[in-house]
Amino acid sequence: MNRTSRGGFYAPGSYRPDESVGLLMKRVLASIVAHAEARLKPHGVTHAQWHPLFRLRQADRPMPVVALARELRMDTGAMTRLIDRLEKKRLCRRVRSNDDRRIVMVELTPSGAEAAAIVPAVLGDVMNAHLAGFSRAEWEALVQALLRMLENADAMQPPSPAGPP
Repeated sequence: MNRTSRGGFYAPGSYRPDESVGLLMKRVLASIVAHAEARLKPHGVTHAQWHPLFRLRQADRPMPVVALARELRMDTGAMTRLIDRLEKKRLCRRVRSNDDRRIVMVELTPSGAEAAAIVPAVLGDVMNAHLAGFSRAEWEALVQALLRMLENADAMQPPSPAGPP
């Protein structure tokens, strides 16, 4: 693939960090995280903790820890440590699957459901503040551009070791 088909927007001799889409996205994400963290702190939830709570609320049922980790793109060790912290706060609990006792499930407690319920409003407010002044068309274009970047990223993934099916 030649440089033009990949975009060709950056060249080694003229690369400027202040024009780097990656660095700009990182700065925006850091700002979003910091503001969300500050807004969630009074509710006893960190930025890292809101996502599994919210996902469990969406599922409206216990989920296997492994499935939750996969959906949130976390390794199972990190998910286990995160669930340990959420259990200490009494926001979730581990239960054994009724179908297969070897499978560890995680479910929200009533306190966890309450904490998860505030997440959409907090994140919506934080995102809307970061998008202040954007028109709907600009917002839609930004979403589409980011989705296209994710598609490009997926296309760059190496093939699985087993090869094509």
